[in-house]
Amino acid sequence: MELYLLIMGKKNQQLKKKIIKYLYYSDTLSVAELCLKADKSLPVISKFLNELIEEGLITETGYAASSGGRRPLTYAIVPNLLYVVSVSMDQYVSRIAIMNLKNSFVTPVEEFELPLTKNPDASFVLAEKIEEVITNSGIPKNKIAGVGIGMPGFVDAKKGINYTFLSVPGKNVTEYMSEKIGLPVFIDNDSRLIALAELRFGAARNKTNVMVLNVGWGVGLGMILNGELFKGHNGFAGEFSHIPLFTNSILCSCGKTGCLETETSLMVVIKKVQEGLRGGRMSVLKDVAMEHFEQAIEAIMNAAKEGDQFAAELFSETGYKIGRGVAILIHLFNPETVILSGRGSLAGKIWQAPIQQALNEHCIPRLAMNTNIEISTLGYHAELIGAAALVMENFERRTETSGTPEPDDHLLK
Repeated sequence: MELYLLIMGKKNQQLKKKIIKYLYYSDTLSVAELCLKADKSLPVISKFLNELIEEGLITETGYAASSGGRRPLTYAIVPNLLYVVSVSMDQYVSRIAIMNLKNSFVTPVEEFELPLTKNPDASFVLAEKIEEVITNSGIPKNKIAGVGIGMPGFVDAKKGINYTFLSVPGKNVTEYMSEKIGLPVFIDNDSRLIALAELRFGAARNKTNVMVLNVGWGVGLGMILNGELFKGHNGFAGEFSHIPLFTNSILCSCGKTGCLETETSLMVVIKKVQEGLRGGRMSVLKDVAMEHFEQAIEAIMNAAKEGDQFAAELFSETGYKIGRGVAILIHLFNPETVILSGRGSLAGKIWQAPIQQALNEHCIPRLAMNTNIEISTLGYHAELIGAAALVMENFERRTETSGTPEPDDHLLK
């Protein structure tokens, strides 16, 4: 009997967490909508909704708009009773923020340099920095659902391993981070989390087949097929950067030559600015220090948007080459939308014309004509939002990589 009660208690807690997760993604829902999502009866969902309201986790938000007949009551989560630590990493810079369940930042975004290549201390530094952000926030850990980390490289999210960066002797990344921080930790590839953010909260919401490009120091890809993230057999699907598209003999970070990344990454844009300025090109960028990559690429994007001819030419050239890669994606997957997201999306609509030109030249018209090219509205925050969503994706189950108790257990009676 005691075992039965224990099992039922866990099942009840899981259902409560599912309700919170559904409301996190949908903002407000009616009882009927929650019944469909959870595949539970009206009395069951009503019972747990009432319990969550009594516990102060959910609130009524009024009646839904009329669609004929009686208007249903809608419900929403109380955003500041539970938090998520969100981490966004690239090869050079990491960012950390704590967010509430409305994806609002409750701490400033902490940005710091953390080179990942050949850096055996990277995991230690990251764990220390996350702990520092949590301590400085004043938020108790039992109010934090977990830590989501987006990172570059070959990431096996199920095993908690990054085969490219952040190696930890004798442990996987999630085990190490969970033990150091004392919270459940989840990791995934940065481009895949950007796609998750677009799927749940951005331009891919309610769409079925979408390719999400993460334009950054490489050109990553998150694939949404049949309304779900596609990860491939081992979780490595979407290595768009390493399509061997060019015969330029330029060595890529992967060790091969001619990869898409060698002609289209933001690092290539910085190098071409440096070469052009040395060659006498006139530009407002002549006084910008190109050694600091973050500041340099921001200045270049701003210059292009403000009409600097040299900067605009470089983005046009880069966009065209990205478009050649997009043509391959369209031929393979026939997506309804291609979204440019991540850091590079801050350059805005300057990407769209050259990408469309490449599609006009390299794509079968019948395939390309119904594919829209869109710029993300989430921008540089996409990975942080995706990392938060990663925690909520795993919200109703205990993490298998941490021995710590679930931090929100005290909230769910």
